[in-house]
Amino acid sequence: MKPVSRLSLTGEHLTLESFEEVVRHYRSVDLSANAKVQMNRCRQMVTDLVAQGRTIYGITTGFGKFSDTVINQQQTAELQRNLLRSHACGVGGPLPEEVVRGMMLLRANALAKGYSGIRPSVVDTLVQMLNHRIHPVVPSQGSLGASGDLAPLAHMSLPLIGEGEVIVNGQRMQARTALDQAGIAPVALEAKEGLALINGTQMMASLLSLAVIRGKNLLLAADTIAAMTVEALGGIPHAFHPLLHQVRGHRGQITTAANLRHLLADSRRVTQPGEKRVQDAYSLRCIPQVHGASKDTWHYACQVTETELNAATDNPLLFVEGDEVISGGNFHGQPLALAADFLAIAMAEIGNISERRTERLVNPQLSGLPPFLTRNGGLHSGYMILQYTAASLVSENKTLCHPASVDSIPSSANQEDHVSMGSIATRKLHQVLDNLTHVLAIEYVCAAQALESGDKKMGKGTSPAYELLRRQLPPLTDDREGHRDIEQATELIQSGKLVQAVMKETTISV
Repeated sequence: MKPVSRLSLTGEHLTLESFEEVVRHYRSVDLSANAKVQMNRCRQMVTDLVAQGRTIYGITTGFGKFSDTVINQQQTAELQRNLLRSHACGVGGPLPEEVVRGMMLLRANALAKGYSGIRPSVVDTLVQMLNHRIHPVVPSQGSLGASGDLAPLAHMSLPLIGEGEVIVNGQRMQARTALDQAGIAPVALEAKEGLALINGTQMMASLLSLAVIRGKNLLLAADTIAAMTVEALGGIPHAFHPLLHQVRGHRGQITTAANLRHLLADSRRVTQPGEKRVQDAYSLRCIPQVHGASKDTWHYACQVTETELNAATDNPLLFVEGDEVISGGNFHGQPLALAADFLAIAMAEIGNISERRTERLVNPQLSGLPPFLTRNGGLHSGYMILQYTAASLVSENKTLCHPASVDSIPSSANQEDHVSMGSIATRKLHQVLDNLTHVLAIEYVCAAQALESGDKKMGKGTSPAYELLRRQLPPLTDDREGHRDIEQATELIQSGKLVQAVMKETTISV
């Protein structure tokens, strides 16, 4: 296999695909030559401003409410060092490794744009840590999502100066020890550099990027599992006719209907219109409309995320060409917070309709199948309680979908009087996705069991999905621990194996 080349950061060309390669698959990173040229030019501008004694926020002044407090030139290095120490006050469990890797990558890429006035050597040190898999311990709570993810990014940045803690190969240790072992020298921060490291949206951007990546897999899995349920219940695929969806025109709806047609192609388990009934319940008939709306929301969140991957989110920003230093609010996480809240709602809806399909599978009054999909009801409970679990999870998701972005608490003596709560929005989005994965796993298990009734040919896409599960999980004959069945199905969904198996036989897309 050809080795993967290093990813050179320019601040302009990072994609979700390359983000995932670095964060999950440990692709190496460096700063591009052009980025270093631009960064050096901007750094010289900082040096000149300090020498001129100009009053510039964060360079020759304090921070937040202390923006009017001038700091003399001899104290600039101490100012930046104190900034990291004082702001590293997060609480809660540490963020997962992939989230921290995403923060490191995105902060390096934002600084590579060359508007923050930081030396390339400082960012090189951050990149070296990333390549050596030295991951700062970053508490998950404490960010307001405006003025950037200050506390999380301060924890991420402390190891650059040899302070704080890191995790290396699963072992938690002092940052200085890890740097010494890797042969990486700590940096001595100069004017503006501490602020450049922590003023940004990289915690919430990392979380949202990972959620968008997870979301795509779950949307494709949901279509596949829903198609299995359509077959198991003898659904009417005429509701997925392209003409019906084209006249409404929504992209996601059209895509979902096409996915269902591909998944169900050649199936002999479905019903033709009027054969048994005229139309199905909404949870079957309206799959394109419901799943499709969530796909459209996913595309919106994807667009916001891809923009933020290459955004300059520092304050102030320095523009060498126009000799401008502009204080503003690019650190404000509102675009990400709104996208995360919207995506959480959209993905929760995938779970809501999935649970309704599960109810139809296990309820004999709705399915015509054995009660709770067991042949020996009474002595055996079958998959009765799996639906309870799904109902619990979708109810929890409804609570989690209260938008974080509508909240704001003033901070820094009311200087920072509107904040996004984007870090909260993106963190709870991942809990919604965790719950959704289990809800889909439950439908997957129940649909496969329902398909044990009858032996007619399954669809082009549903057949490999069924066979994949059956290689891991035999049909239910006697009662067994239901959580193990859910775990098996969850792993197939979460790992992407389900979608990969289907994509080998047919085409589905978001």
